[in-house]
Amino acid sequence: MASTIKKAAIILVGLVIIVAIAIPTILHKAGVHPEYNGTTTELPGKRALIITTSHAVLNAPGETTGDATGVFGSELTHPYYTFTDGGMSVDVASIKGAEIPIDPSSFNRPIITPEDKRYLKDSVFQAKVKNSIPIADIDVSQYDIIFLSGGWGAAYDLGQSEVLGEKISQAYYSSLSPVIGGVCHGVLGLINAKDNSGQLLIAGRKMTGVTDKQIKELDIAVTPLHPETELRKAGVAFESNTAFIDFFATHVVVDDEKRFVTGQNQNSGLETSHKMMAVIAER
Repeated sequence: MASTIKKAAIILVGLVIIVAIAIPTILHKAGVHPEYNGTTTELPGKRALIITTSHAVLNAPGETTGDATGVFGSELTHPYYTFTDGGMSVDVASIKGAEIPIDPSSFNRPIITPEDKRYLKDSVFQAKVKNSIPIADIDVSQYDIIFLSGGWGAAYDLGQSEVLGEKISQAYYSSLSPVIGGVCHGVLGLINAKDNSGQLLIAGRKMTGVTDKQIKELDIAVTPLHPETELRKAGVAFESNTAFIDFFATHVVVDDEKRFVTGQNQNSGLETSHKMMAVIAER
């Protein structure tokens, strides 16, 4: 009897280990952080700017404490390495500058990406994240691509920043005509940008961002701004894909003018950044 129980325990432990090892592969096959298999682009001499949140706490309105949050790891690492591997020079900025908070859960084993692991060994990139440039100090006219990273922290400061809205407006009208984009909550950084007549710059454009469905499924309705809701309020023709859980969905949209490229969520970073580079290359 004791021998049988021991054998059963060993088998059970073995099954648990096998499942634990297989979880990252299962999630990947289900749609989390899909590989990019499209055309790659080289843009030597071009410059990209990545902008992130400075907010580090998932807190309810009126509260100051909560779980640690910030930018979602892959929404920072995927565009960074896509751009640098394509020969671009990349600067990293945030709403307040200084060290960028990275959501610690985004580097957990089941969902950590190869680019995330690369970042953890990259002292140059880490220095840029630790000493990010305040958005107010950025000359956006110097960049060919401007990418807005998401993560739950972005719900607290990207859409609330008048300075960021002004910078996006300036970038849109700058001589380099940069491609502007972002993923997930990062698209909230677009909602305050205005055109020369004072109207919302993104009104009438096709765009995507994290869905209200995904926010509900992840139980983060406590966040102050929700991308789908805010984009629709701004007059955007909102598009998205869905899945049994939207955490496994992805969608990327290039607007008709080919000035904005947006990705639905954390799964869209690679495709979004590659498409931004492709738009530049096609000019």
